[in-house]
Amino acid sequence: MSRKKLARSALFWLLLSPIVIAVLFPFAVMFITALKPATEVLDPTWWPSAVRWQNFTEMWTVTGFAQAFLNSFYVSVATTVLTIAVSIPAAYALSRYRFRGREAFRQFLLVSQMLSPIVLVIGLFRLVAGIGLIDNLGMLTIVYVAFNIAFCVWMLQSYFSTIPLDLEEASWMEGGGRMRTLFAVFLPLAVPAMVVTAIFTFISAWNEFVIALTMLRREESYTLPIRIFSLVSGRYTVEWHYVMAAAFVASVPVAILFAWLQRYLVRGLALGAVK
Repeated sequence: MSRKKLARSALFWLLLSPIVIAVLFPFAVMFITALKPATEVLDPTWWPSAVRWQNFTEMWTVTGFAQAFLNSFYVSVATTVLTIAVSIPAAYALSRYRFRGREAFRQFLLVSQMLSPIVLVIGLFRLVAGIGLIDNLGMLTIVYVAFNIAFCVWMLQSYFSTIPLDLEEASWMEGGGRMRTLFAVFLPLAVPAMVVTAIFTFISAWNEFVIALTMLRREESYTLPIRIFSLVSGRYTVEWHYVMAAAFVASVPVAILFAWLQRYLVRGLALGAVK
């Protein structure tokens, strides 16, 4: 690397360093607090006198974190798979077919994103309670799918429209049917968009709090946001070392997902921006 490029890289990192510090600082506080003994959590010291790695293992078993982690993982993965499976045909139809009401439907998808779950949570609770499915992770998954479909269809449709129709027509001329062309030609080209959409859907389900708090009653059904909230709410004494350990561990899967799929995320967002 030339000296000019090295100096430019150093300048860029210097300019970005405040943002990096601001982003990583809360995670550093969580991690260091999670390693402190209970008696030192509120002390104004940066590093603990004794590092307690066992706080993580104790938190995992004592607070019921393991079950909540599995519940969140199940709900998030199921929500992502079902949402993508439903959104792909809808987005493909919007990008490739011309039908009456198409533009009105696209605008409906956009307007529906303006509705906050808090506005609808009471009606959802009465509906779910009426059919007797309160405290059911399957029903919670269906509700999450319903809230994420509009966003996913809008994202995928914008990307699908950038894929040339000529590629599909060439496959049809070679004897490939519409379904075969969709799976063999079209969808492989749309992998970046599907990965970006899946990431946003997974994070939305992983972090969702209001609907889960309304519909889940038993501790065995709690997802991670509700479990972490229960470690603080309604307690005379809060074990902050467990709370910080739980919050730090809850953020790890999302960080791993971003690191693993980073190249698809950047490619999908860049192509969407060009569109």
